[in-house]
Amino acid sequence: MKIAIVGATGLVGRKMIDCLKKYKYCNENIELFSSNKSSGSIIKIGKNNIVVKELKHDNLSKKYDYVLFSAGASVSRLWAKEFVKRGAVVIDNSSAFRRGKRPLVVPEINANTITPNTKIIANPNCSTIGVCLPLFALSREYKIISILVSTYQAVSGAGKTAIDDLKHGTTNKLYYKIKNNLIPQIDIALKDGYTFEENKMEYELKKILGSKSIKIASTCVRVPIINCHSECVNVKLNKRPNIKRIKRIFSDFEGIKVIDDLPDNKYPMPILANGKNDILVGRIRIDHSDKNSINFFVCFDNLLKGAALNAVQIMDYLVNNKKIYNK
Repeated sequence: MKIAIVGATGLVGRKMIDCLKKYKYCNENIELFSSNKSSGSIIKIGKNNIVVKELKHDNLSKKYDYVLFSAGASVSRLWAKEFVKRGAVVIDNSSAFRRGKRPLVVPEINANTITPNTKIIANPNCSTIGVCLPLFALSREYKIISILVSTYQAVSGAGKTAIDDLKHGTTNKLYYKIKNNLIPQIDIALKDGYTFEENKMEYELKKILGSKSIKIASTCVRVPIINCHSECVNVKLNKRPNIKRIKRIFSDFEGIKVIDDLPDNKYPMPILANGKNDILVGRIRIDHSDKNSINFFVCFDNLLKGAALNAVQIMDYLVNNKKIYNK
């Protein structure tokens, strides 16, 4: 099997490599690509030292099976179809292909949207992935009427330069100094007073959950944490919720771990989520302002399940269900 990673030297690209090792793909034929400034570096995968190549036509092989992209939307739009021509299924971590008819996939929820003809699969935005698992778990037993989300997003979600901004008090990536600060804007401003990050969350949640009728609003905030996003979620349901039952719904769902014991000071936190594959859920309680609503808090590693791991899980689903492509 021939695998490639585009954007291999970035934060998410390196996590993709780590995930491939855990999924026992490190012995496969893997090629790594990056921009010119990172080409030539060497990354060890299994027993092999792999030289990172510059992304250009002369460096491409004739055939690929799966290509994971994490190099930004402009690179994906320019190069994804080139790899498709060479036989690949492309799994893209950027915003390039999330809208429209192409599958936007979280494997635990909607892998069935992938068809035998699918050649480009979109990985959702990290802030969307983190909340959609518990929302989908709820939706199997309750009808969701509305969702309000406030996110607390780590600087790693904006790349290495943003991490350097936090460490050094600079503003090379972020709008303002993030050290000892919060920035209530992620991505560009839109005419309706929301940001594109907030717009993405609304669109993507509706698409993944398969419902255009759910009312959704969000506020996305950048916080001075290196890694792991957190989200405070309010969900209005069609009937009065049973909190004990909802905790069981969350606990029984693949990819969710419940940490919820407020008297004993146990709840999701970034220091618990860092490096973990699961979405941590806690502070699960009835909303005092609406008897049909609940509040809960989630934390997750935005570089793992929020990006790299989800992409590799999509590939793993396809590898283990080859009948999808070999009818």
